[in-house]
Amino acid sequence: MEELNSGSEQESTEIEEQIYSDEEQVIDEENDEIIGEMLRHSLKYILALAVVGVLVYVLFIREKEEAVEISETEHQQVQARDLGPEDGTTRQPIPKMVFTDITEQAGIDFEHENGAQGEKLLPETMGGGCAFLDYDNDGDQDILFINSKAWDNDEASDVTPATSRLYANDGQGNFTDVSEEAGLNIELYGMGCAVADYDNDGDVDLFISALGGNRLLKNEDGKFVDATDSAGLAGDPDGWSTSTAWFDMDNDGDLDLFVCNYITWSKELDLSQGFTLVGVGRAYGPPTSFSGSFSQLYENNGDGTFTDISGPAGIQITNKDQQGVAVGKSLGVIPVDVNLDGLLDLVVSNDTVRNFLFINQGDRTFEETGILAGIAFDPNGNARGAMGIDAANFRNDECLGIGIGNFANEMSALYVCEGDTLSFVDEAIATGFGPQTRSDLTFGMFFFDFDLDGRLDIFGANGHLEEEINKVQESQFYEQAPQLFWNAGFDYDTEFIRMDESNLGDDFFEPLVGRGASYADIDGDGDLDLLITTSGRKPRLLRNDQASDHHWLRVQLRGADGNTQGIGAVVTLKHAKGSQRRVMMPAKSYLSQAEAVITFGLGDSDGPVELTVVWPNGEKQVVEQSELDQQIAIQQGPSSIN
Repeated sequence: MEELNSGSEQESTEIEEQIYSDEEQVIDEENDEIIGEMLRHSLKYILALAVVGVLVYVLFIREKEEAVEISETEHQQVQARDLGPEDGTTRQPIPKMVFTDITEQAGIDFEHENGAQGEKLLPETMGGGCAFLDYDNDGDQDILFINSKAWDNDEASDVTPATSRLYANDGQGNFTDVSEEAGLNIELYGMGCAVADYDNDGDVDLFISALGGNRLLKNEDGKFVDATDSAGLAGDPDGWSTSTAWFDMDNDGDLDLFVCNYITWSKELDLSQGFTLVGVGRAYGPPTSFSGSFSQLYENNGDGTFTDISGPAGIQITNKDQQGVAVGKSLGVIPVDVNLDGLLDLVVSNDTVRNFLFINQGDRTFEETGILAGIAFDPNGNARGAMGIDAANFRNDECLGIGIGNFANEMSALYVCEGDTLSFVDEAIATGFGPQTRSDLTFGMFFFDFDLDGRLDIFGANGHLEEEINKVQESQFYEQAPQLFWNAGFDYDTEFIRMDESNLGDDFFEPLVGRGASYADIDGDGDLDLLITTSGRKPRLLRNDQASDHHWLRVQLRGADGNTQGIGAVVTLKHAKGSQRRVMMPAKSYLSQAEAVITFGLGDSDGPVELTVVWPNGEKQVVEQSELDQQIAIQQGPSSIN
């Protein structure tokens, strides 16, 4: 998030003049030294910036007086590049389909409680997350919503406390609230979640991140039991945890846990600073007014307990000018093998400070290389308000793309590896993706193949922080429409094309205060449906009603000797028209988690496919599959399908 508030009349006037200005981006003090280091040691990065600059000039050439400018009273929409004629023969036509809002019809009656009562406390703006999971092992995707709560509860009140909610799927996309019987009627100021079988008993368990202490809920045959204290995962009782991820850092078969922590916050500190918004009054404070916080890495001991190894593992980055002061203000994390050495690394998105890239050293330690890798800043060397994150081989090769959603008037990022797997350049502009994300405030973000054509598209959930933001900036709105960018490959003049109502229908573009977001096939038809959460409002479940007749194959993994879901495994599918590389990694987006199933879209290819699975322990398995348009399960072992 960007700084948009102040506690005095003078500071308020400055904010009114500079609000959301790309040129005046606030940077924490440590970034000056860091940027200098980056410029001294990364000639390749500088040259890449020059290339990007040329691309910007070539692709967006216009008269000087027509340059994009964002102001409080006038908003100029960045124009999309000309897509050229569409002949339908040499290239795939832009998809036309419908996402249908079935929230109420499906039985979803959840409403997020953020506790907002006018005091404008920062945590009210940030929740909450969601997950698709099969909690009862019946083969379909259930839905979990993470709730926050009222700040001060009156025990004598007859108002039902706000709790997280679990909805069971009947396999057809109809849901029943089973929260109480599943043991999820727990009240806490929840933020996000991570779902995985951490004890390898065949049931998926649940970790909930929160403000004021986290929770680990062990799944015992469909009933969740609190195992927080015995496992050692409560965290700091005064901490503020956000996105979180299960992953196997040492490939020993036991899932370890990374927990993002945001800022050092208290109600008293927030209220004491007197944040205001010009013409409105009390406002939500910016993260730049609070100190950073250390994230945590927990090693799974294999016996139901965990050890906090954050310090010795090297994931707690300190300010060089202030000994012991945390740099990170972490909101998103994605485990991914960046350098292709068989070990999962960690990419962490930070709000108003540099992003981190933790390279796994193979000995339970990590080296932070975000600056040299080129993912720490924007192309101008500025930190951005980074939120949700995902990583994928969106070009169907070994070259990784890392997408990060950013604050309003900051383009979302698309860092793409350039030859060397540890060298990235932000290609958001060059691909056509970035310019059309600039005006939106993006929280949830992920790659997925919405039209089953075999190429990964990009989804973004948007929504502002201030309900009255439009009073001070006419171009900004509290509720914002989601965005979906179709991956056109190299058939068109731009690699990513933003979909509109003519492509997806009106339901998709209904504005909302978007936060967490996820996807799954809720009705067994092979295509991926969408779930978007909000802050203080109802979520939205969008059913994918595409009718392209594209073929598909869904793959579930069953690991042996630990890691029962095969988290971190790489699955490559080869068919007559090419190949696709996907990683089993449900943790992604913002505070959320997707289904633990990989969906391969195959377009009009109807021939047999070959699946190669590289399991986390390095074991390689090849499976031939002739029948498509179904979900299969691959059991680790000698080429078996169940």
